[in-house]
Amino acid sequence: MTRTLKVADREKTAERLLNSSADKFYDPEVDIDWAAPLVDGLRYTPEHRCSLYGTELWDRMSPDQRVDLSRHEVASIASVGLWFEILLMQMLLKEVYRSDPTTKHAQYALTEIADECRHSTMFARMVERIGCPPYGPRRHVYHLGKALPVIGYGPALYGSILVAEEVLDRLQRETMADESVQPLVRMVNRIHVLEEARHVRFAREEVVRGMETLTRKELGYQRWLIATTSMFITRSLINPDVYAAVGLDEDEAHKAALGNPHWQETIRWSGERIMKFLDEVGLVGKPGMRAWRRSFLLG
Repeated sequence: MTRTLKVADREKTAERLLNSSADKFYDPEVDIDWAAPLVDGLRYTPEHRCSLYGTELWDRMSPDQRVDLSRHEVASIASVGLWFEILLMQMLLKEVYRSDPTTKHAQYALTEIADECRHSTMFARMVERIGCPPYGPRRHVYHLGKALPVIGYGPALYGSILVAEEVLDRLQRETMADESVQPLVRMVNRIHVLEEARHVRFAREEVVRGMETLTRKELGYQRWLIATTSMFITRSLINPDVYAAVGLDEDEAHKAALGNPHWQETIRWSGERIMKFLDEVGLVGKPGMRAWRRSFLLG
């Protein structure tokens, strides 16, 4: 079932977000001490959020190997986040291209693009600083992603942005409060969480407005697009190459992670807020249900 959600006037929302952006923003080049040493023994993600946590394979790993896996997994998540933010910037630029640049709506879209440029640089620097490769998604997903700015439009476009942002947001909120995690990672997460709150507000209202004008004929495509995109997002968070990097058999570890109830629950938990919203506005439904289940965002 869906229900009608009320949103503020588009220009008023954009003006408030512009004022908030001017009042508080971060420059990662200045606000992060990139030269500070990493702390020996500290993890890079909370232990129970590692993809192999709770598996027999995890039980066989040494403590140092577990810490190293968390280092490579946070690099994978950050580089996948960077990949999707680049796609997001392309999609927002398309919106601005079609818009009146004198509107607050277009100006806030440009402001969000500027935020995402800084975030992408920040993620790249973190991956470099912790000594990991920029994993990103697997090659076939990387190439499929090029189509998203072309085929994406309407509420599914903004909804896909929300899935990526809100899944990461919940993981990062937990991580930034965990003192067993490296201070560098916690600071990167804190900056991203604080600035993404504005982006989430902007995108959620655009989803609601888009659903108000969506025709019945378009609804099936929108549901399929957001479900398929979301499946690729969650399945790409951990690149299987991370397992080989810590001395594990890549195929065995990847299979164990995908079948791991703890990891599946982490994905479901991280996306429960956005899934509730998408269901309320009517974007969760056939023909996308198989992709939603494969994403682990639905049980």
